[in-house]
Amino acid sequence: MTERLKKLCALLERCERFVDVGCDHGYCTKYMLDRGLCKSAVISDVSEKSLSKAERLLKGYIASGACVPVCCDGLEKVERGDDLVLIAGMGGEEILKILKNSYIPKAFVFQPMKNARQLREYLLERGCALEYDGLFTETRAGITKHYFAIKGRAEGGTLCPYTEEELAFGRDSIGTPELKELLNCELEKNLAYAQGDLSPDSREGVEKRIAFIQGVLEK
Repeated sequence: MTERLKKLCALLERCERFVDVGCDHGYCTKYMLDRGLCKSAVISDVSEKSLSKAERLLKGYIASGACVPVCCDGLEKVERGDDLVLIAGMGGEEILKILKNSYIPKAFVFQPMKNARQLREYLLERGCALEYDGLFTETRAGITKHYFAIKGRAEGGTLCPYTEEELAFGRDSIGTPELKELLNCELEKNLAYAQGDLSPDSREGVEKRIAFIQGVLEK
């Protein structure tokens, strides 16, 4: 199991039924079942070929009826229930499409690879309670990658509005070393870009982005 998946699993909690959407190899589901953190599990993937990888890993649990494989798009063929749903390794827009075509799970952990803000705004607008909205890193072969993770529930959202910085990067990310590392890299790229031959509109946009990043770094 990769460092990324280990850190995702650390966000998972005990539940009645665990649903792993886009389950890949099925490692997170195995983690839940091996530790008795769920009574049953559903693994789903839009690709039969991809789903078969998780089926091989979880064949014992599938044979006993503890795990049910479903080939479908997102939550399309997964009955709504008292679940914890994991959707990881997809773009934020793809996760949004899944939710809009089905439902927001009672409890969830989402790990968008990009467009986290769009997903964050959608959940907040619909009254979701975001229990953790932060950032973690994974280092492989000397290269560090940054991942946003959003853990929450469909109901019980706070009335305390997010700031612009929190919408952009997650409430629990602000002030952390991980975010500062990510922003310093982005700042360096934007400063280099600003040295180029830009149109007035493009230069204005880059300068606004630089000022925004610098403001977040000061938090």
